[in-house]
Amino acid sequence: MEITKAGMAGTLESSDAQVTVEPGEGKIDFELQSAVIHQYGNHIKKVAYETLERLGVSNVKLKIVDKGALDCTLKARIEGAVYRAVDQYENLPWGGAIR
Repeated sequence: MEITKAGMAGTLESSDAQVTVEPGEGKIDFELQSAVIHQYGNHIKKVAYETLERLGVSNVKLKIVDKGALDCTLKARIEGAVYRAVDQYENLPWGGAIR
């Protein structure tokens, strides 16, 4: 899947994450802001990369501002931002191809 424009999902509320995706420069450019980055930063990055891989995205700027989101929330926010960035609003494979 090719990111064609910026897309965002999520909020800055507690237990959520705000995810922004933009067209990349040939790779995954990952930025994370989190109060728990020292404890969970590697795990958040792993979840993000796995989700992008399942979506077929390998060329993207991904920024996550984490406010204590669970894995399922991170995945949903990344999926939402990616689908908005490619203007896909119908026939989304929620719970199907993305796990």
